[in-house]
Amino acid sequence: MQAPTAPAPIEGDIGTIYVAIELSQRSWLAVLHSPDQGRLSRYKLEAGDCAGLLALLAKVRSRVARWSGASPSVVSCYEAGYDGFWLHRRLEAEGIENVVIDPASLSVDRRARRVKTDRLDGEQMIRALLAWRRGEPRVMSVVGVPSAEQEDARRRTRERERLVKEQTGHLNRIKALLRTVGLAADKLGRPDWPTAWLAQQRDWQDQPLRPLLVAELTREHARLLLVREQLEAVGEQPMPQPLSTTSHQLMRLKGLGPVISATLTSELLWKDFKNRREVAAYTGLTPSAWRSGGVEHDQGISKAGNKRARYVAVELAWLWLKNQPQSALSRWFHDRVGEQRGRIRRIAIVALARKLVVALWRFVTTGLLPTDAVLKA
Repeated sequence: MQAPTAPAPIEGDIGTIYVAIELSQRSWLAVLHSPDQGRLSRYKLEAGDCAGLLALLAKVRSRVARWSGASPSVVSCYEAGYDGFWLHRRLEAEGIENVVIDPASLSVDRRARRVKTDRLDGEQMIRALLAWRRGEPRVMSVVGVPSAEQEDARRRTRERERLVKEQTGHLNRIKALLRTVGLAADKLGRPDWPTAWLAQQRDWQDQPLRPLLVAELTREHARLLLVREQLEAVGEQPMPQPLSTTSHQLMRLKGLGPVISATLTSELLWKDFKNRREVAAYTGLTPSAWRSGGVEHDQGISKAGNKRARYVAVELAWLWLKNQPQSALSRWFHDRVGEQRGRIRRIAIVALARKLVVALWRFVTTGLLPTDAVLKA
């Protein structure tokens, strides 16, 4: 009687185990493609159970090693999202090649009511990973993972952004509450505001303010003071090297202050771009064409990549026109826009932002000063 043979491996690299990890806050689903089996395997784990995942991979590697007589390598992937990059670093530390996938780059079924489950998503990632390893272009986009130092450095600018929004919310809330009784806010932000100003105010009937309104305004003002205190603390935190060097180099240009320079450095210029197209694509400022047969129109910019870098790039473009009016980029803008206002001007400022981030990338990487740009004294 002939001895049973092992199942035929799925076509591909017979010396590699491929793993797709579908992450969620409740559970993890690991979908495995191993060369000793003719089907995909699925294993459910508790959310955050990295030790269980590593034990599972070690068990599968041992099984495949007995089948093939050689120790297989492991390639894993998961989608960028809530869990960040800690799992990537843990897998890499264990000698596992891991890639983080941009979820928006994976193709999906275009039916109006497509079926979506963790199982199907895991299988889709496995297929994309296999195609990507075969060298198929554009099957998926891999996220550039920052180092732990680079990831920690951008917390400063991101926390400041959140605190500024929170400060604006408290100010608007205080002003709105006072308007309901016919008052305009004044002297906000002073430590003694509730006693020195608020306690002396009268409503539209020349009556003292209601006690519950005063209590709410006092608490809102206390939160405003706390946010401002935290903003000062964030501003005093130094930026680590070498990002600090890049930020100071940007601040040499007239019109670039510490906030914009730090944001551009921590969100954009820390990456190693190969060319100007990658710089523009990462900020989402590249055009998105639509061509099908005889139909052709422009969809505007892609808005992919880092939205914080894109927002600050557009903001910087307006400041550049004001502070660098004699530069080649400003002249390019005025030559095309002239005195036009409205939509044409807004479209042109986005194009200027794209050119500007490329020019700044060249400035910090090669030292090439933007044409006719002015440095600070």
